[in-house]
Amino acid sequence: MQSVYQHLISLLFVFGSLHVDQLTEGCSCAPWHPQDAFCNSEIVIRAKVVGKKLLRDGPFGTMRYTVKQMKMYKGFDKVQHVQHIYTSASESSCGVKFDINKYQYLITGRVYNGKVYTGLCNFNEQWDRLSLAQKKGINHRYQLGCNCRIKACRYLPCFVTSKNECLWTDMLSHFGNSGYQSRHYACIQQKEGYCSWYRGMTARDKTIINATDP
Repeated sequence: MQSVYQHLISLLFVFGSLHVDQLTEGCSCAPWHPQDAFCNSEIVIRAKVVGKKLLRDGPFGTMRYTVKQMKMYKGFDKVQHVQHIYTSASESSCGVKFDINKYQYLITGRVYNGKVYTGLCNFNEQWDRLSLAQKKGINHRYQLGCNCRIKACRYLPCFVTSKNECLWTDMLSHFGNSGYQSRHYACIQQKEGYCSWYRGMTARDKTIINATDP
């Protein structure tokens, strides 16, 4: 009984940390920029999933994935090394599925009682599918913009309302977190606290653009 209670508490903790529009019969997640996902996660790693085990504890069951960690980008103060990732066994309760011994993944999540939890509403993606700008963002650029606010523009007109905001317009074209700004731009804090979109290119084509462009 105690283990069931502890499992329920851990699930409540994980769901409370997700970027969720609503949870009804399925799992519905609001899109967010990868930088937001990075800044709001306690743990960010690149890892290969090498095994899994279904733990039949609690009402939903938990899938425990065994991972081979390649690199940790965030979370050094939480865990020394990640060996297991925990998620709900059911996709309807926001559980995420990873392929075994196929790909390296970028995995983001939360730490509870020394365990790393993730779900469908976290940013988890095959490493090879990330753009070069996203990989650079995860390595260092996103951290530079964690004091900025990425403001989603879902309907026109929309405007920035403070100097620390970058206007995110990918939702206007229904691409969400796979849109152009998500794949190629980071919102970086500049002088005097102003934030603007930054796209790192080659040494002779580095561009800083204003907060409403692109």
